[in-house]
Amino acid sequence: MIAVERSRRQQILDLLRAVAEPLGAAEVAERLGVHANTARFHLDALVSQGVVERGSEDRSGPGRPRTVYSPRQGMDRGGVRSYRLLAQILLSQLASSGPDAGEAVRQAGQDWGRYLVEPPPPHRVATAEEAAARLIALLGDLGFDPDPGAPGPTVPGVIRLRHCPFLELAEEYGPLVCQSHLGLMQGALHQLRAPVTAAGLVPFAEPGACLAHLSPVAA
Repeated sequence: MIAVERSRRQQILDLLRAVAEPLGAAEVAERLGVHANTARFHLDALVSQGVVERGSEDRSGPGRPRTVYSPRQGMDRGGVRSYRLLAQILLSQLASSGPDAGEAVRQAGQDWGRYLVEPPPPHRVATAEEAAARLIALLGDLGFDPDPGAPGPTVPGVIRLRHCPFLELAEEYGPLVCQSHLGLMQGALHQLRAPVTAAGLVPFAEPGACLAHLSPVAA
């Protein structure tokens, strides 16, 4: 049944793309030899999927404007993505740009770290403990599976990152990817006006973990 529905919707989408003007549900039904309610059902599904647009036909005479459908402009949003290839292309270009590439990536990570956390209210400075907890929560949301060690009121000196959401890229372009992670942590802590910062990131320092080191901000 699902395969039949997909086939019918593809027929409708192909029809809308082939004609020069928007069609109503009755016209779609007539051209495909199906009931109007069936055509309307599939048209509404295609609208929900974002590949077809619903509109009203301009008319000068009396009566209610007719609802018509047309294909949404732009690429079909179905199909396979290859974001890893795009990342490899960009990282390979950065890697070949010279010795300053790592610093540029770290600064970009800082910008995103500041963007990804909500700053405290004016004149409110997060304590080291609060900032570390916010950082750990952010790292968890991003897929790093952070382990701050034994629970307690003190600030962890080391956060173990037990998962890398960009592992294959980190293995291929480690210095650049890891610098972006370090910058991200630094930017987040800076946005929180925290008295601690991420002083360093040691990749694959332990079996199954990278180590992020926190230290007080220099006066």
